[in-house]
Amino acid sequence: MSDSKKTILIPTDFTEQSLLAIKQSYNLARYSESKIMILHVYEKQGDENYDKLVKLTKETETESGIPTEFMNVKGNIYKETNRVAEELDVYIVLAGLETHMSKGDIVGQSASKFIRECPCPIISIRGKDHRDGCENILLPLDLTPESREKVDMAVEFAKYFGAAIRILGVFSLTDERYENQLHAYAHQVKQYIKSKGIACTNKSIAGDSIAETVVEYANKIETDLIMIMTKPDLNFKEFFLGTTAQRIIDISNIPVLSLRPKKRSSVNNMPAF
Repeated sequence: MSDSKKTILIPTDFTEQSLLAIKQSYNLARYSESKIMILHVYEKQGDENYDKLVKLTKETETESGIPTEFMNVKGNIYKETNRVAEELDVYIVLAGLETHMSKGDIVGQSASKFIRECPCPIISIRGKDHRDGCENILLPLDLTPESREKVDMAVEFAKYFGAAIRILGVFSLTDERYENQLHAYAHQVKQYIKSKGIACTNKSIAGDSIAETVVEYANKIETDLIMIMTKPDLNFKEFFLGTTAQRIIDISNIPVLSLRPKKRSSVNNMPAF
């Protein structure tokens, strides 16, 4: 990039959801001192929509007061978004998702792979409520080392927005040992977050349907953002990294921020809480 500003990348096909994602990027762009990059990907010649893209870019910059640029490229929307995100070293991707899709469509391999393999954090937006700020961030935790990586991102976002962090642990009533370990870990994370000057609470809930439990609780406490990790090839206990993470994305009417775990040679490199 030619400047030092962070970049928020927003793929658009001019549908209502993708345009909503642009509007929801304004505050984050201001707080993180980022610019907005609108990406339109077309599959065949004649679908470039160049004039429409130029107009949208100008309208976005005027409305938001944020420096806004655009890219118009040919290819597959999922592949090109991830390629551009990596090429530009993007800070975060905001993607508007369709609100009414069958389960088969939602968890299709292309969309799921797109989110799992995004080289930077990605916020998926399925609901249509425009959230002008962020007062509560829901942080579901399990006991995996990778789950810790989202804690510092949650702190970063909480500082941007002046938000509180709500930790949530979901456990099975048939696994008392896991419940005890999770409760102790959540308490450690809570103390760490509070040491950063962020208001924080923690809650443990028994539930067999983890994704549904998370989303139901998120709506109950009026959360503005849910933070999860994404990763393939997981064991049963890696709740918020695998299929449960994808299910949360699929059913949540609240924006979901997904992080891909960093590659590291040893879990000893992880910060201890």
